[in-house]
Amino acid sequence: MIKKPFYERIKPLLYLLPFIVSVTLFTLYPIVNVIRMSFLEGYKYLTGEFSGIGLDNYRRVFADPYFVQAISNTFKYVIMVVPISTVIAIVLANLLNQKIKFQSFFQTAYFLPMVTSSLAVGLAWRFMFNDKFGILNYLLNTFGMESINFLGKSNGNFIAVVVFGIWAILPNTIILLLSGLQNIDPLYYTAAKVDGAKTLRIFFRITVPLLAPTIMLVIIINTISTFKMYHELFPLFGGPGVAYNLFTVVYYIYYEFRVLTPPKYGLASAAAVMLLIVVFVFTMIQRAVQAWSRKERGEDVKKVKRHRDALR
Repeated sequence: MIKKPFYERIKPLLYLLPFIVSVTLFTLYPIVNVIRMSFLEGYKYLTGEFSGIGLDNYRRVFADPYFVQAISNTFKYVIMVVPISTVIAIVLANLLNQKIKFQSFFQTAYFLPMVTSSLAVGLAWRFMFNDKFGILNYLLNTFGMESINFLGKSNGNFIAVVVFGIWAILPNTIILLLSGLQNIDPLYYTAAKVDGAKTLRIFFRITVPLLAPTIMLVIIINTISTFKMYHELFPLFGGPGVAYNLFTVVYYIYYEFRVLTPPKYGLASAAAVMLLIVVFVFTMIQRAVQAWSRKERGEDVKKVKRHRDALR
């Protein structure tokens, strides 16, 4: 057996070297460093001094009412935004996948947030949420409902950030679902129509089961994204709500790291590690659910395939 020259053996590594270096410097090293700092008590970043090593930062984080509020707000935000945005995106993607009038216009309208500055969009939503001349309160008044002070009162702040979050997350969700819909073989629908299936039955028994892998991917991506909710707060409120009632985990990290004087690097690092663990656990749970749902929908897919093969 002829051995390859040394250069030929390391050639693949040379191609991968830029990627390896960038991942090491900008992903692996920050993660390792944050985990290290989370165990350093009284850590001073500029001098590198610390008073001890232990779990005191984690204890102080869990005892901080702002962090408890941040955990609660973040979970509520995820639970409300992800399911609602996913359902809306499935309906809109299914409509956009069909031949309808002004299809290009609707596609552009739904994808607009992806190419627009989040700050500019947030300021536009701030005007729409205004309790005196905002269009949302105008619509509420039109239907005989009282105006809601979305920006000026704490009980309206969370509603505002959820509505803004759902709107902001829709474009990317629709794109992913559209790609999944376009990969479904049209013969599935032909077989169902031959059997006399109605539109809703086709949607729930063919479209949704075959789209399930994409739906689960969307849920995982959106869950991770919404757990990191942060930039929506600034254009709407300039911070965590009018009464500091909208702390999220990421904003808490920012608050401990940049707003407080002196900064509490250890507490910010401990909160970041907790967020990493929560996102990892949710991702693993959703992957397990995805594997289970794949087995459950297997029978329905087999039936549809038999009809498709019969048509061929």
